Amino acid sequence: ETALKILEDALAIQDAGCFMLEFEAVPAEIARIISKELEIPTIGIGAGNGTDGQILLGYDLLGVFTDFKPKFTKRYSKLTEVAVSGLKEFIAEVKNAEFPDDDHSYNVDEKELEKFKNIVEKRKQI
Repeated sequence: ETALKILEDALAIQDAGCFMLEFEAVPAEIARIISKELEIPTIGIGAGNGTDGQILLGYDLLGVFTDFKPKFTKRYSKLTEVAVSGLKEFIAEVKNAEFPDDDHSYNVDEKELEKFKNIVEKRKQI
């Protein structure tokens, strides 16, 4: 009954001029059958591989958000682990005064620096 309603709605929006349809969390075979009945392309997210295309949220497929994983999401990387590791390394280098180093800082000409220091000292005397 629900599958029939989805088919009827899909046909109705197609007839109304819709240019594509997304199936989300629809059983794979239902999405496949309805996709074949439509003239417009279908995109699936949690709807099996019988649609014309697939979509996943970047946060889900990269493993950024680890507290919840929808059934239809496959994680292709563990970006959160990589990010946390990088942040820990950054914090450690800052605490140990290893970053920023000369390679990651802008330099000033020595003569210009001396001029600036003199100006600063003169301002203190005023």
